[in-house]
Amino acid sequence: MKILVTGCAGFIGYHVAEALLARGDKVVGIDNLNDYYDVRLKQARLDRLKPRTAFAFHRVDVADKDAVGRLVIDHGDLDGIIHLAAQAGVRHSLVDPYTYVQANVMGHLVVLEAARRLPGLRHLVYASTSSVYGANTSLPFRETDRVDTPVSLYAATKRADELISHAYAHLFGLPQTGLRFFTVYGPWGRPDMAYFSFARAIMLGEPITLYDDGRLRRDFTYIDDIVAGIVGSLDKPPEDSAVPRLLNIGNHRVEEVRELVRLLEDALGRKAIIRSAPRPAVDVAATHASVEAIGRLTGFSPSTPLAIGIPRFVSWFQTWRNG
Repeated sequence: MKILVTGCAGFIGYHVAEALLARGDKVVGIDNLNDYYDVRLKQARLDRLKPRTAFAFHRVDVADKDAVGRLVIDHGDLDGIIHLAAQAGVRHSLVDPYTYVQANVMGHLVVLEAARRLPGLRHLVYASTSSVYGANTSLPFRETDRVDTPVSLYAATKRADELISHAYAHLFGLPQTGLRFFTVYGPWGRPDMAYFSFARAIMLGEPITLYDDGRLRRDFTYIDDIVAGIVGSLDKPPEDSAVPRLLNIGNHRVEEVRELVRLLEDALGRKAIIRSAPRPAVDVAATHASVEAIGRLTGFSPSTPLAIGIPRFVSWFQTWRNG
């Protein structure tokens, strides 16, 4: 197959592109390489993909309708799209809200418009987020739960994407699956994520801030499990293209953030300097994914607990930091 991967220099996009190439697919990757975090990390991921003959990279902003339109004309034989490009980060949406609407809402619309003009497109898989569950307190989160109480602009833009996708499936019969990611972590990860910034601070002897004494609970999901779920979903288009799917993709295990810190301390061989603060308004107390639906569809069965995934991340992190 020939697959377009948006955000291919990002954390998840890079790993997905690697997996598709490894199984023999052709990958067309786009990314704008913005400076939300260290561009050198994005470039390093991209440098690992570029030597592959089945990989073609285009530096394109996903919200640029003209550039994406031209690209789709040039690659009109695409079989699938995995749309991962977005402005990530819950707290940063308080700092730069306009970027979130431009990248996440306009970018999603641009991809949908391009997708509906591809005659051979079998499936569009796109990234949503567990953040859409917002103030919901019923655990585990299920796809049938109400999602009309977002607590961040980031979550609101991702819920908007889900609704726009529903309209495009209804109007144009565009086969789609939205995946609600739960706290993805692992090697080549994002420096703005807690596990990455904690590791850096612990190594440098700098303090870290734990909200509510580290008692916030998260469904931490290792990158290899996430990739398996994404690729498995891509291979299972909806039987009725007018009815889009929404699926949770998580670890189905809940850990307190202070356990994450303990595992980082063990793997790094250093103690954290901890400061406590109240939970910000944009953070929820807990996330927990029900993964029965994606399991029935694809056989998805996450197999990497935090106690295994964090040492793997630390091994990569120390190599990257010393490289």
